Amino acid sequence: MLVHELMTAPPVTAPPSLPLPDAAHLMRSRGIRRLPVVDGSVLVGILTDRDVREALPSRLSTLSPWEATTRLAAVSVADVMRRSVLTTTPEADARDAAGTMLSHRVGALPVIDDSGHVIGVLSVTDVLRDYARPPEVSA
Repeated sequence: MLVHELMTAPPVTAPPSLPLPDAAHLMRSRGIRRLPVVDGSVLVGILTDRDVREALPSRLSTLSPWEATTRLAAVSVADVMRRSVLTTTPEADARDAAGTMLSHRVGALPVIDDSGHVIGVLSVTDVLRDYARPPEVSA
């Protein structure tokens, strides 16, 4: 099985200039935990739900809610995204991609074409969805 047969496409992406609260809202509203960051359509980073949580002020902060919100609004995706991103290609073997996710302890890989454009995302959920699919009955 190849990656393009399992990946989710088209991918939900964000530009590096997107304010972090807007990115967090996008991720929440679309039910995703990883957001490929693109400049145009070329991958430049990835934002995870963990990156967002770590950028939020702690509850023990001495900032007022207004101050925390104001400071957070000034933070962009580029300020907290990871620039080093593991990727895969649409023609890669899905088992190899799953092995990469497992060995590097990541939950998804952006799928890029030969030009570096993000065309999909392969997640652990995509792999499990295929694994759990009932076998097809032949007539």
